[in-house]
Amino acid sequence: MKLYNTLTRKKEDFVPIAKTVTMYSCGPTVYNYAHIGNMRAYIFMDSVRRALRYCGYKIKGVMNITDVGHLLSDGDDGEDKMAKASREQQKSVYEIAEMYTKAFMDDLARLNIGKPEVVAKATEHINDMLSYVVKLVELGYGYETSDGIYFDISRFPTYGKLSGLNLDNQIAGARVDVNDEKRHPADFALWKKAPKEHIMQWESPWGMGYPGWHIECSAMSKKYLGARFDIHTGGVDHIPVHHENEIAQSEALEGHQTVNYWMHGEFMQVDGGKMSKSLGNTYTVTDLENKGYSPMVFRYFCLNTHYRKTLNFTFDGMNAAKTAYTRLLALINEHRNGKNATEPEIKQKYENEFMDAVSDDVNIPMALGVLWNMLREKPSKDIYELTQKFDKVLGLSLDTIPQEEKIEVPSEVAELANKRLEARKNKDWALSDELRNQIATLGYTVIDKKDGYDIKKL
Repeated sequence: MKLYNTLTRKKEDFVPIAKTVTMYSCGPTVYNYAHIGNMRAYIFMDSVRRALRYCGYKIKGVMNITDVGHLLSDGDDGEDKMAKASREQQKSVYEIAEMYTKAFMDDLARLNIGKPEVVAKATEHINDMLSYVVKLVELGYGYETSDGIYFDISRFPTYGKLSGLNLDNQIAGARVDVNDEKRHPADFALWKKAPKEHIMQWESPWGMGYPGWHIECSAMSKKYLGARFDIHTGGVDHIPVHHENEIAQSEALEGHQTVNYWMHGEFMQVDGGKMSKSLGNTYTVTDLENKGYSPMVFRYFCLNTHYRKTLNFTFDGMNAAKTAYTRLLALINEHRNGKNATEPEIKQKYENEFMDAVSDDVNIPMALGVLWNMLREKPSKDIYELTQKFDKVLGLSLDTIPQEEKIEVPSEVAELANKRLEARKNKDWALSDELRNQIATLGYTVIDKKDGYDIKKL
């Protein structure tokens, strides 16, 4: 199996430390509902886990739940996100955390995203984080200011190795509030001293306070996975700050590399631009359901783009995914009821191709291509059984039986479908595809059959 390692900027043969693969994934900050861009990152995490299992590995995975300590910026300025949500929604921070953690877990379930073996809440690991910070101070990496304990990056010469950015140039162009007590503008908070009115705070050697955002991942990965583990996943937005800081504090404490493979999922855009609340395009899974798209259609939409490529979300794209997913289930159902037998060498060919795709940096789009090619075989239960095996990686609920519904087909749609059938007989595939798209814009899809076609409503 090969995986792309952000740290080395190349695909590498995956060689686990032990028989059980150890994997840490950055989880949500539970101050609001997760949007579809967030959920793409967890579909990526899930795909990696599924691919590893398909390739024969056992996994011990950890995902954190950030319910304290994450400020409004990825640096150390602004208000705690949990405290801000608590004030605005007039609920306690623990009520906020419980509500949005439950909503997040519900989204995972709807999208067929398996939970890692350990789900660790930051508030339940304060002592682990404090112990970590105390040791870093003892080793000379942490220093105290009037507002907290900071990590001295000048003591860690390879800071910036994950992102590859020149630190001095990065800081020179950054818009950051100047903190005269910090030794370097990029020094980051390990522990923050809390004002009396701060909602969440704990006792520490430096008075009442709360953890910095970055320390929780280092402390919890060490607790559950040890001083060195196999894979760390997250979004590309974590690379320049959060994961750089994780590397610095973890390797400073341990004295060696702590993560062997760093894997990052790319951004999701909306209509070619940024997703933001001000633009009103931070859709949730529930929003998509209310617009008529099932969670599996969104998962299918995501899986058609490799995790290291930017994914552009559009409703045209979702319509196409809905059409394709509907057709996929119908074709699989034909194989479920198929009377033919598939030759063993043909089955093995598809299995080999699927494995090649999955083991090549979790290339799910290529794996989907193998599935579609396989479904062109004569209807066979052998093929159906292979689709269910492949679904262990895809997680698309491919055992779903399409609901048959009696529909009245508008004459316009029927006419287009007849023209398309004629085009297919003439092997005019371009016209056939064009007519299929026209039918889709009218809210219908065509399911090709040996003796003609069926028309279904989208």
